[in-house]
Amino acid sequence: MAKEGADMTEETECMIDKNSAKDAGSVEAPGGGKEMRAVMLAGFGGLNKLRVTKKAMPEPQDGEVKIRVKACGLNFLDLMVRQGNIDNPPKPPLVPGFECCGIVESVGEKTKGFEIGDRVMAFVNYNAWAEVVCTPVDFVYKMPDEMTFPEAAAFSLNFVAAYMMLFEVANLREGMSVLVHSAGGGVGQAVAQLCATVPKVAVFGIASCFKHSAIKDSVTHLFDRNIDFMQEVKKISPDGVDIVLDCLSGENTGKCLSLLKPLGTYILYGASNTVTGETKSFFSFAKSWWQVEKVNPVKLYEENKVIAGFSLLNLLFKQGRCNLVKKVMDKLLCLYAQKKIRPVVDSLWALEEVKEAMQRIHDRGNIGKLILDVEKSPTPLMASDSTETSEAGEEEEEPEGDNDNKERMPFIH
Repeated sequence: MAKEGADMTEETECMIDKNSAKDAGSVEAPGGGKEMRAVMLAGFGGLNKLRVTKKAMPEPQDGEVKIRVKACGLNFLDLMVRQGNIDNPPKPPLVPGFECCGIVESVGEKTKGFEIGDRVMAFVNYNAWAEVVCTPVDFVYKMPDEMTFPEAAAFSLNFVAAYMMLFEVANLREGMSVLVHSAGGGVGQAVAQLCATVPKVAVFGIASCFKHSAIKDSVTHLFDRNIDFMQEVKKISPDGVDIVLDCLSGENTGKCLSLLKPLGTYILYGASNTVTGETKSFFSFAKSWWQVEKVNPVKLYEENKVIAGFSLLNLLFKQGRCNLVKKVMDKLLCLYAQKKIRPVVDSLWALEEVKEAMQRIHDRGNIGKLILDVEKSPTPLMASDSTETSEAGEEEEEPEGDNDNKERMPFIH
């Protein structure tokens, strides 16, 4: 292990040398500052609103860490941001992305706990999909020596969200049962692994049929997302389950509540069913809202059931609970060191391939996490399609489903 640590230190120093050389050759901005590559969202809408472009490189302020980014996480929430399907989004143009990892390049004044050359992963309140990111030290965590950059980019958001829902909100204990929607996604796989750390926990997973062979060993009972899971779950567990984790926008809230045992907990943590077409559809949004079942609080009281919501990013960036998240991260890193959990990486994509990566999530084709690899070279097809070619927002709309005619990248995991 000591040898591995020494090897990683040597590798890190080598990376810093390469980064310094890269900085020396960076393009100078008109004002004299350096520029970097970043994914820019010109306006809310379809895939054509995304471009890789040059923008001014940020510098760390007091209490911030400047990170030379190696990899970024891509989440279903990023699709919702692109479409404008979230509350109070920042005004475009903007750089999307909420999590990244890389090497500390410099630190601001009054920044403690990190040094140049540290390998870190971080939460970012937008702006993650870029070559360089600056974020407050409260949102930055050191990577274990044995953790790769793709793993780190797949770790933070998925495992922290899964852990907090299971243990902080629902109080998962030995012998309980958990039903999780989208069991093949990044959060779903994190939930399954964390449940395995508690004795005798049964996991009921719902996922697309083509994912079953890949994830069947991670869950106790697996169901096709297109069947009536209610009846199938009740056949196995007539009394229901203790915890339901729902990322589909609440369309099945009533059904899921009826599946809960007394003192059971239903947690809504996403709204992926509001994303249907490539662009925001008022009809689909209204339909989703209309289908959300109304919950009678008196019925919750009578049946001894709990309904809860969870948003990790709001907890971090709006509600100031970064200290709680840090404690959770410390526990997760201990589990990682014990080899009890490990992030599942679906595939790696260059920044210029962000459209194809987003399409894969939109099609629910991923098993685990999609990663934007900042140093990966794009294929010529997608490089020509995703680099900036005109003024932001003036491109013609691409026909929905156009990406289906393009060659897909080979997926490495």
